[in-house]
Amino acid sequence: MEIRDKLYIDGSWVPASTTEMLDVIHSGTEEVFAQVSRGNSNDADKAVKAARAAFDSWSRTSIDERSKYLSRINEGLSARMADIATVVAKEVGTPFMLSQMIQAGLPIMTFSSMAQLATEFEWEDHIGNSLILKEPVGVVAAITPWNYPLHQIAAKVAPALLAGCTVVLKPAELAPVNAYILADVIDEAGLPPGVFNLISGPGSEIGEALVAHREVDMISFTGSTEVGKRIGAIAAQDIKRVALELGGKSATLILEDADLGAAISGGLFMCYLNSGQTCIAQTRMLVPRSKLAEVEERVAAETATYTVGDPFADSTRVGPLVSAKQRDRVMDYIKIGESEGARIVTGGAEAPEGLDKGFYVQPTVFTGVENSMRIAQEEIFGPVLSIIAYDTEKQAIEIANDSIYGLSGAVWGADKDHAIEVAKQIRTGQVEVNGGAFNPLAPFGGYKKSGHGRELGKYGLEDFLEIKSLQL
Repeated sequence: MEIRDKLYIDGSWVPASTTEMLDVIHSGTEEVFAQVSRGNSNDADKAVKAARAAFDSWSRTSIDERSKYLSRINEGLSARMADIATVVAKEVGTPFMLSQMIQAGLPIMTFSSMAQLATEFEWEDHIGNSLILKEPVGVVAAITPWNYPLHQIAAKVAPALLAGCTVVLKPAELAPVNAYILADVIDEAGLPPGVFNLISGPGSEIGEALVAHREVDMISFTGSTEVGKRIGAIAAQDIKRVALELGGKSATLILEDADLGAAISGGLFMCYLNSGQTCIAQTRMLVPRSKLAEVEERVAAETATYTVGDPFADSTRVGPLVSAKQRDRVMDYIKIGESEGARIVTGGAEAPEGLDKGFYVQPTVFTGVENSMRIAQEEIFGPVLSIIAYDTEKQAIEIANDSIYGLSGAVWGADKDHAIEVAKQIRTGQVEVNGGAFNPLAPFGGYKKSGHGRELGKYGLEDFLEIKSLQL
């Protein structure tokens, strides 16, 4: 068992204020595979003070030097790619091959791209007699989720460090071990003391302490909309900057002329990715009513190829969910869908056959879904798809937009230009057109209750910068 009985504060591994440890559960076996320190509000205060003390010097460090530190971190993460993929496969349940590509690959890419962006970004501008400067916002509290744990950490820490901010990271309780790997790498890279700090423990205590701390200038949070609302309310007391990446209920909109095979394959992949534990999961599939029966048949057949099982088995396409609580929540939603009158095409609320241990759920497809149903409106965060029939393209766009969320979506159509015109009418932060690939340099974030602010690329960097005008 891996034991991490220290916190990383002010450039050193130090004991937490309590001796209590948090168990980290292997989602595929339900066994404890690691323990980490349980920090508290006292530790949060120490970390913030260390970050504050380090800010003046770090913010004045040259951009070139900050970029070099990011490159060293990128190299350190690259050397530990297999370790990261293994840890996250255990913590979250992501199948190992996907974990290598996504859970380990994306954070490495983020640190690399941020290091490169340093030379491309316009740090100064001139408008008339004014010199416009872009300066670091200050001490950043980064509070991150468990579903793509290191990716979400990197999306906050890398741009914050490049901007000249100092950081206190509070990783998810369910998936903290990957954050310790990053702290090891940062320590080895020689980042100055206090620039990066790691506090593991419950969000209800540490998260609240960080958000309310007078020395914190900005909170960057990814997680549920309810917690995001709470953070916004607390942060408003000190007029802190807040960046929120919250929930989603994205739609795959299949137009009349779309290639059904490609659209269904793309939509299912984006629904079942990471066992549905994805904020941009496309969990509503909007189909022309005339093609509903064919779509149901094809979806059922293709869903059968999504083998559920051990995240380390080569044949697995859908691993376990992160916890017993999350598994039970998803199964409850499946029962809710049945009670609302939707019909199960495949799957159900029973555990997959032969998987008595681990937090497994069958990929489940509902049809006969009305967009007003809870399964079509609420974020389930599991491998559950709702097929919704529409009669006109206008109605399909209205259904896609009929959500409190606005994070992502997809449009499929044979006429690409027309599909783009439809995509422009979808009120979300990003839309895939005919399976366009995820771009880690493009801005990522949402409309409505999916949050505000953007991550990744130059737009993600700008979130950590203040704008100053010098009138000359």
